[in-house]
Amino acid sequence: MKWRPVLIAALICAAVAVIALWVIHSRQVGYWFQVHTGINNESGSYYGFWSGFGSDIEEFGILGAIGAGIYQLIKKYNCHNPGCWRVGQHPAADGQFLLCYRHHPDFQGRKPTRELIERLHREHLERQAAIHGKLDDIRQNLQAKPHAAHPAGNHQTDQAINDESRSGSPLSTYDVRAC
Repeated sequence: MKWRPVLIAALICAAVAVIALWVIHSRQVGYWFQVHTGINNESGSYYGFWSGFGSDIEEFGILGAIGAGIYQLIKKYNCHNPGCWRVGQHPAADGQFLLCYRHHPDFQGRKPTRELIERLHREHLERQAAIHGKLDDIRQNLQAKPHAAHPAGNHQTDQAINDESRSGSPLSTYDVRAC
C-alpha cells in the first residue's frame, strides 16, 4: 500500500475541516486571531502588532536559518538516490555514494541480513588479499632484478666531467669576472 496518497488525502481532509470550522465559527476565530496576533486597536493602529506578533518576525527568520542549516546537515547524510529521504548508511561505488538499504545494489531493497553481511565481508577480504598478493609479486620481481650499474643519463659526459674534476683542470673551477 502506498502511504503518500493516503497521507495527502488525510492532509486535504484536515485542511477542509479546519476551513469549515473557521467559516462556521468565524466571529470567535477572527477575534482569537486578532488578539493573538496583536492587531486589535490596543493603544494605536498596529501598536499591538509590532509589540506582539510582529516583533517575532526576526525570531522566525532566525528559526528559519536554523531549520535550513539542519536541513543541509541532514541532506548531507541522506540517501543519494534522488527523492529518497532515508539516511544513507551504506557506501556504494567505492564510497562515492551513501545509500539506504532500499537503494543499495547489494541489498536488493531488503534490510541486510547477517548472512549477506558475512558474504560481503568475505568477498571484501578476498579482494584485499588478491590486491596484496599482486603487490607482493611486484615487490619480489623488483627485488629479484639486478640493479643497473649506472643511473639513467649520458654516461660518457658524466665520466668526462668526473675525470676533469679529478685532474684539477681549469674547466673544473669557476672563473668569476666582473661585468
